[in-house]
Formats: sequence, structure tokens, C-alpha cells
Amino acid sequence: MAKDKSRPDLRDAGQISPENEYEVKLFALQNNITPDQVRVLIREHGNGRATLTEAAKALPGR
Repeated sequence: MAKDKSRPDLRDAGQISPENEYEVKLFALQNNITPDQVRVLIREHGNGRATLTEAAKALPGR
């Protein structure tokens, strides 16, 4: 059976891939941080969106 491209694949909606430039930039914009800061947070805390959001809020100077 062919994949239905009209339906979004939400299996990884709770994760941010550091290789996906669009996801990184979007998360950075939404959290008022830089894409480089997003990548550092992913290395330090993993790629879970909720965890990264909390870590981004705790950054100094934000």
C-alpha cells in the first residue's frame, strides 16, 4: 500500500532533528534563540521538544 502523503506523519512531532535545518530554525524562532543554541540544547538535553522548550526558557539573556 502506498503512503498517503495527504496525511501528516506525526510519529516524530515531539522531537526536533538537529539535521533538519527547517525544524531547527523554526524552533529557534519560536523560542527566541539562535539555531546554534538549539543544536547545543539538543546535544545537552536530547531532542524532545518539551524538554528543549524548558531548557530554552532557562537560558540566560533570553
